[in-house]
Amino acid sequence: MALGSAPLALYIHWPFCVSKCPYCDFNSHVRSQVDQTQWRDALLADLAHEARLTPSRHLSSIFFGGGTPSLMPPQTVATLIEAAERHWGFAPNIEITLEANPSSVEAARFADLASAGVNRVSLGLQALEDEALAFLGRAHDVREGLAALDTAQRVFDRVSFDLIYARPGQSLIDWQAELSRALAFGTSHLSLYQLTIEPGTRFAALAAKGALPQTDPDHAAELFELTRAMTAEAGLPAYEVSNHARPGEESRHNLTYWRYGDYLGVGPGAHGRRLGAASFRRKKPENFLAAVARNGHGIESEEALAPETQATEALLMGLRLEEGVDVTEISTRTGVAKLVDEATVARLSALGLVQSGDRLRVTPAGMLLLDRILAEIIP
Repeated sequence: MALGSAPLALYIHWPFCVSKCPYCDFNSHVRSQVDQTQWRDALLADLAHEARLTPSRHLSSIFFGGGTPSLMPPQTVATLIEAAERHWGFAPNIEITLEANPSSVEAARFADLASAGVNRVSLGLQALEDEALAFLGRAHDVREGLAALDTAQRVFDRVSFDLIYARPGQSLIDWQAELSRALAFGTSHLSLYQLTIEPGTRFAALAAKGALPQTDPDHAAELFELTRAMTAEAGLPAYEVSNHARPGEESRHNLTYWRYGDYLGVGPGAHGRRLGAASFRRKKPENFLAAVARNGHGIESEEALAPETQATEALLMGLRLEEGVDVTEISTRTGVAKLVDEATVARLSALGLVQSGDRLRVTPAGMLLLDRILAEIIP
């Protein structure tokens, strides 16, 4: 694929949150007031820097993520979208996604955000039970969340929402009922994640004290298999280990990540991969602003990636997808001849955990053991 025609994705990170989150590391970014003009100008400068490094490319997707991007002023969103189109040009049917918390305050902005150019929203419902939402530390309840979902479905062309399962004490029957309810809302995309304990979070502290029961691996596997069966029957099969969509409604932005395409990261804490290099923006908002004022961009470091690193990353990302990876294409692209341990691939294939041939893919049974499989087959 010619470089100019390859998908190019843009991620814009808005760092500010409106409330503390129990499982992310942006709690220090809770702000009651933000100088919107200052931040708009800083993001525009950071955007322009990336554009100078990637001429003659077209954007296939834009994703506004981070803290609470749905509380960005719609005019700021519109200005950033207009600047992106001016710098790069848009591929036909560009996907422009914005992450949103399902609160009434944010839902009130949805129409203005759609007018600004956003055509897809990813809504963080996370649970359809009030007790579970309280456990997860969410500020909204089910009633408010579903009202926001209803507004999103009326306003945006495409809507996705996420749920977290394998919560402490959640039975198969519990999850079956919750997922059935979720599927009945008729969205074209669902992100369904098993609860994980990330270091440095409130959940990790509770687990260390023995105050957070761990889900039995066999039970987690049953929940995973139930999830795949129910979404497939509903017409939203898994296309990635945790993501499910009607055919054609997959997240184009995330597919660029998983297919190891180039993506640009703009804003505090944003990471990027472009032209064989990794870029890292300064994470603390004040440091980011100072860097933009000093250098015209917020980059903290850039690193040219060795071919072996690129090949490994392409495999680690691509094998999360149901479609798997074209090993020959990755080898040609990176110049790395030996990408996988063939003997291990043959052994796992005999066990029904992977399939090889024109493409290497992890089977549904293998997805239950994805991390172990990746560790074994990548030299």
